[in-house]
Amino acid sequence: MDFRHLGRSGLVISEIAYGNWLTHGSQVEEDAALACVRAALDCGITTFDTADVYAETRAESVLGRALKGERREGLEIFTKVYWPTGPGRNDRGLSRKHILEAIDGSLSRLGTDYVDLYQAHRFDYSTPLEETMSAFADVVRAGKALYIGVSEWNAEQIRAAAELARELRVPLVSNQPQYSMLWRVIEAEVVPASEELGLGQIVWSPIAQGVLTGKYLPGQPPPAGSRATDDKGGQDFVSRMLTDDVLTRVQQLRPLADEAGLSLAQLAVAWVLQNPNVSAAIIGASRPEQVRENVKAAGVRLDESLLNKIDVILDPVVNRDPALTLSPSTRP
Repeated sequence: MDFRHLGRSGLVISEIAYGNWLTHGSQVEEDAALACVRAALDCGITTFDTADVYAETRAESVLGRALKGERREGLEIFTKVYWPTGPGRNDRGLSRKHILEAIDGSLSRLGTDYVDLYQAHRFDYSTPLEETMSAFADVVRAGKALYIGVSEWNAEQIRAAAELARELRVPLVSNQPQYSMLWRVIEAEVVPASEELGLGQIVWSPIAQGVLTGKYLPGQPPPAGSRATDDKGGQDFVSRMLTDDVLTRVQQLRPLADEAGLSLAQLAVAWVLQNPNVSAAIIGASRPEQVRENVKAAGVRLDESLLNKIDVILDPVVNRDPALTLSPSTRP
């Protein structure tokens, strides 16, 4: 495993992080989830990402049980707040009330006194940004989080938050966006703003929800048991990328992966790690062997010629529009 600083902060994290968005508490049984976390630890992963909304809070609980007994100082545990976690009008968003209540719920479920990074899971148009940032600052000063970050915020929102963070003297260090060979919407605006402000990217879906593994073939139904057949959330997300044009071009990447001595999934993870503003790529897994395979992308350096060949193949199907970084206009 290789390690990187999170943005310009002093926090060092594993460049491949383990995330449990669509798996723990929903897609896989707890024994399998625990086995995946054990595999991640055995492979040198120290950074674990979750959120209070994942599997209706169950994912945090599963991760907490999976990490129980590990040396806390040797881990970096990240979670998030914003999406609904209960039926009440204040069980969502980034109000002071919800942030201060949500952090306590997350800590209880995770079985820890603090998280290393507490992230705003989307931008909340219904709450003044000053209120949100002040509440995050109080969470940090209470010792319940060491750093704060955001997820899927656009460049303008990140700049406004960074200005308030400086005034409040609170460490805003990261953004967590979707990023892959097929989804590059952060490159034009978010990455330059983050580089200027000292934020690092902790990217999710580097394998495009499995599309970049090559297991989905053009003109054929999705494999049984794959995310595209899952009715617990994965199916809706991945289906938008399952066009014949995309899938045909992904298959054309196979010779390039072979040339680099990598699987397609390893190539995809290694590709996002070539961006110097990326501090970590989050991988998920439903089986331990997936963890062991994907961590082989750590430390891989792809030469410029290979990167250019990837661009030529995928360019017509790549999403680059910065406007695709969106938060709900009203609280969900």
